[in-house]
Amino acid sequence: MQIDIVCVGRIKERYLADAIAEYSKRLSRYCKLNIIEVADEKTPEHASEGVERQIKAKEGERIAKHLKSGAFVIALAIDGQMLSSEGFAAKINQLGIQGVSHIQLVIGGSIGLDDAILKRADMKLSFSKMTFPHQLMRVILLEQIYRSYKINAHEPYHK
Repeated sequence: MQIDIVCVGRIKERYLADAIAEYSKRLSRYCKLNIIEVADEKTPEHASEGVERQIKAKEGERIAKHLKSGAFVIALAIDGQMLSSEGFAAKINQLGIQGVSHIQLVIGGSIGLDDAILKRADMKLSFSKMTFPHQLMRVILLEQIYRSYKINAHEPYHK
């Protein structure tokens, strides 16, 4: 299975980069992982809705260039479907059984994803009603993908 994490912005904090590297290494046993970073736009403080729409549109265009037509695209969105870890593992397993060989998970920037990306997504996934920093979300997502593979392999990590 090919899994791409398409995300806005670069990781600057060393502790996050270390966690991403660790989960990437662990996942290499289960899938082909590719992390694709696109440039983020500076968001002025107290930006109007119009300015935020323009920023999301620019970031969305950058994301769209990396989305493949045959891939199953999952957009992380606060209004998406919430799954347990076991439910997420079952979804990944089900996609594989259905013949999907490429999953792309999309993490937006600090103000979220453009509507065009949300419409393109085959699924919207939410981890919580809470808001998380998008850089930290990358670590959380990688950990949950790793947990999913451990669950599907009936290995003890997820307990």
